[in-house]
Amino acid sequence: MNEAGGRFPRSKRASARRHGLAALAAAALVLAGGARAAGPAIALTFDDLPAHGPLPAGETRAGIAEAIARAARAAGSPPLYGFVNGVQTEREPGSAAALAAWRAAGDPLGNHGWSHLGLSKIDPATFERELTRNAPLLADQRARWFRFPFLDEGADPARRDAARAILARHGYRIAAVTMSFGDYGWNEPYARCLARGDQAAIAGLERSFLAAARSALAQSRAAAQARYGRDIPYVLLMHAGAFDARMLPRLLDQYRRAGVRFTTLAAAERDPAYASDRDPRRPFDADALQHHLPSPEIAPEDAEYAGAGLASLCQ
Repeated sequence: MNEAGGRFPRSKRASARRHGLAALAAAALVLAGGARAAGPAIALTFDDLPAHGPLPAGETRAGIAEAIARAARAAGSPPLYGFVNGVQTEREPGSAAALAAWRAAGDPLGNHGWSHLGLSKIDPATFERELTRNAPLLADQRARWFRFPFLDEGADPARRDAARAILARHGYRIAAVTMSFGDYGWNEPYARCLARGDQAAIAGLERSFLAAARSALAQSRAAAQARYGRDIPYVLLMHAGAFDARMLPRLLDQYRRAGVRFTTLAAAERDPAYASDRDPRRPFDADALQHHLPSPEIAPEDAEYAGAGLASLCQ
């Protein structure tokens, strides 16, 4: 299961949309004209290593990890974090090779909980077991980053505070997310369409994937302007799936043409906007952008290849 339902709280969505029209127009002008405008910094991060989504015939998990790393380096991205669910090494034997490939590329690994369990569904003792069981798979124990599965930090303040205390005790920082376009949703339909040889459907998936990313960039920037009065360095959530790997070169080129520059997770989250999550000893900030991610808006012509339409595509 992926970073899905409940990830986009609605309390800030109306405000983000009011500010989003101007940002969308500006982004469209940059992309249409091919001009290089000064844009924001984005840190690329990937969840659900070593195995996310279906594995198309002829591909390997290590190959997906290697393709992601190649695309990131070609685009000038510094090292990018991959967040690990160790249970996948048991569910899919051989997938641990993806972790070795990730480390070989010089990219660090973070903790995403052993079984990818949302905090709302477990007690603090289980949360700590999930954290510590996963830890041996991480290469660098000096710089520990944790990302909540499903971005679920718990609705109950006592449970949330207990989890944050556990993270602080184990020396973790929280890897917050301030940009997402639901990339995970494209991986399953891509595998189905590829198996059927439906190239027209795959072309539609490619088009809608890039359109959703453009919308998310504009809307996260508008939401940051509304919340902070400025751009912040954004942390983009993606997943280590086959379609992500296929699309990453084109996605990063699209970002670069929009003036985006790439940065590291640590550099991005040194910004004051992330202070409450970077250090779990601080009080939880319910108003921070990472807790009110805006949803990307998809044009009607892409409806079949995005959102709810993905479930029935190539069935």
